[in-house]
Amino acid sequence: MISSENSFETSKDIKEKEPVKIILAEDDKDDQELFMEALNATKVPSEVITVENGKELVDTLKGGEPKPDMIFIDINMPIKGGKEALAEIKSDEELKEIPAVMLSTSNHPKDIEDTFNNGANLFIQKPNSFTGFILILKKVFMLHWSKALINPIKNIFFVSEKNITQDN
Repeated sequence: MISSENSFETSKDIKEKEPVKIILAEDDKDDQELFMEALNATKVPSEVITVENGKELVDTLKGGEPKPDMIFIDINMPIKGGKEALAEIKSDEELKEIPAVMLSTSNHPKDIEDTFNNGANLFIQKPNSFTGFILILKKVFMLHWSKALINPIKNIFFVSEKNITQDN
């Protein structure tokens, strides 16, 4: 039985977890910095590698490094966009199980549908506020730890600052 007392992790529980290994594919330096600052504010132990396009992401994943726990992929990047990188990752037997979280300023239904159909595990509309980014990242980690990202469900696939603040 799950009670409200044990359904939320405490700061102590979070600090005792192994660092979450993340690759962030984001070409905008300001967005990379905002992501890192929001991630630090969540107090979730993490190790982050940043790449600037989908080609670098795929090359890094295939480069023999230990696989990350999750990848965050901006949809609009030069050289190889996020959707193309996602399709390549999800068609690779050794990479397809890595949870892929898509990032976009857009909430266009076609982008959401395309990424869901190509195997993304979550679609995040980039938030307008720093606090919103922290809340969204906390939700992503809760979904990750509860294994809810393994089989994405369409009605909780799209996350935005608006729908995350309505949940609280």
